[in-house]
Amino acid sequence: MKFRKKPVVIEAIQFTGGAENRHAVLEFTGVAAPNASTIYWRSGTNDHAGELVIRTLEGDLVASPGDWIIRGVVGEIYPCKPHVFDATYEAAD
Repeated sequence: MKFRKKPVVIEAIQFTGGAENRHAVLEFTGVAAPNASTIYWRSGTNDHAGELVIRTLEGDLVASPGDWIIRGVVGEIYPCKPHVFDATYEAAD
């Protein structure tokens, strides 16, 4: 059988890694995401800006700068690589 994804509207913010953006992303995600027990910043090395980590029951989901952070249909938070985001989503009215 084949299935088509139902059209849904999601909210998203792009994670760029800068200090102001990190604050905006953490504010966007909030602490009440139903799939996330913890959302935190993991510092990188001199040549690596760092990562946003969303700790879930299924394991850690890691977002690198450039990734989109999506709030799904039931409030869940997860990262999405830019090429997947561009292929899957378009701006809503």
